[in-house]
Amino acid sequence: MKPLDLQVNGYAGTDFNREGLTAEALHHACKCLVEDGCDSILATFITDDLEAMAARMETLVKLREQDGLARSVIAGIHIEGPFINPEKGYVGAHPQQHVKPATLENAKLLLDAAGGLARIVTLAPEHDEGFHTTEFLANNGVTVSAGHCNPSLEVLRAATEHGLSMFTHVGNGCPMQMHRHDNVIQRALALRDKLWLCFIPDGVHIEFFALANYLRAAGLEKTIFVTDAISAARLGPGKYSLAGWDILIGEDLVARSPDGSHFVGSTVTIPRILVNGQQQLGLSKAELAQLLDANPRKAVGL
Repeated sequence: MKPLDLQVNGYAGTDFNREGLTAEALHHACKCLVEDGCDSILATFITDDLEAMAARMETLVKLREQDGLARSVIAGIHIEGPFINPEKGYVGAHPQQHVKPATLENAKLLLDAAGGLARIVTLAPEHDEGFHTTEFLANNGVTVSAGHCNPSLEVLRAATEHGLSMFTHVGNGCPMQMHRHDNVIQRALALRDKLWLCFIPDGVHIEFFALANYLRAAGLEKTIFVTDAISAARLGPGKYSLAGWDILIGEDLVARSPDGSHFVGSTVTIPRILVNGQQQLGLSKAELAQLLDANPRKAVGL
């Protein structure tokens, strides 16, 4: 098994979403990922000022080019935002003041900054007028994923007709309380034949019994496990950061916002996912290989 993690914001003390990323910090993160059994990742950049996002990606691209290990481990970039839903609950840990509707101009700016490494862009389909950005990205070989969004079933289905092919961390990036039936989780599950459905299997973002239900409803053929790891992953309790957020990780290893209202990424690692998958979800090693290796590679063409 060679896990490809499609959503990694940072690892082992290294935060990809901060200013001043160094060659040493990037190499250290990649070394620790490999030690923990992760073959490769998509370095993930979340919503911020567009110029700041672009500068951070350009820095990573430059440092990656100079480091053989980083080139091997960092298979691409996942751009999560800023084209998401700004409403409370859906916006999650993303800074609301930097959220904006999708435009071709801004999408091109971010793709250029990614230097040809952009593999996934997460956006809100309901904030992509005419699905023009979705179509542009898909036509340029980028996997377009819905996330931090609240499209109607009709809008979500229409987006799939313009190139949308994935849903980012299903069950998260949405409010704690929603309509009991007509909600974005049920809409994503309803389109399981058209979308790759990604989940964070840490038992915190989704309780294991609920995740087991989702896996039965979705089937394993189009399901993917991701960590959504932040810099605190692998390190245990303490104070960490994600794109300017000050995060306190308690003994439960849960990454929460300063006010405790929502999660801010996760600290789960590939070894913990393997244990959780077998002990909590009853998955076989072959099934875990499908969710962590085969399916992610199919979804992004790696």
